[in-house]
Amino acid sequence: MQKKVFQLLVDNTSGVLSRISGLFSRRGYNIESITAGTTADPRFTRITIVASDAETLAQIEKQVGKLEDVRDVKELEPEISVYRELALIKVRANEEQRQGVILLTNTFRGNIIDVAVDSLIIEMTGGQAKIDAFLNLLSGYEILELARTGIAGLGRGSGNVTYLN
Repeated sequence: MQKKVFQLLVDNTSGVLSRISGLFSRRGYNIESITAGTTADPRFTRITIVASDAETLAQIEKQVGKLEDVRDVKELEPEISVYRELALIKVRANEEQRQGVILLTNTFRGNIIDVAVDSLIIEMTGGQAKIDAFLNLLSGYEILELARTGIAGLGRGSGNVTYLN
């Protein structure tokens, strides 16, 4: 199934994310992930949307571009973009298991950000495939909780930058 990543630059106004997500729910579009955060210019928010439904892909760009708060919409093509995701993973690990989890985490260049008597919290960043592979290797351990951010992405180089006034 084809997956596409769209980047939106929108006015940083109250309710903008609600209006955008409302557009998807009203039309019954299936979105894999949606992330949002303020840009270097606090007047604007960058929203990254990932979808893989063929019908959805054809309509997203058109529908979102019509919204008043939206300043720019572009597809982030994999060959000329960088995608990352953050995962926080709480793993049950007693004293005997802890070293194995730490070794696996270090191999994937993750960070142990919390240690408790019976568990660890791991921070893992990277592409979806890297995080999926790490989670697959953790299958021998009990994952107590998992939080994934969804994809955030930017186009490579300075030629793909949108300047807003």
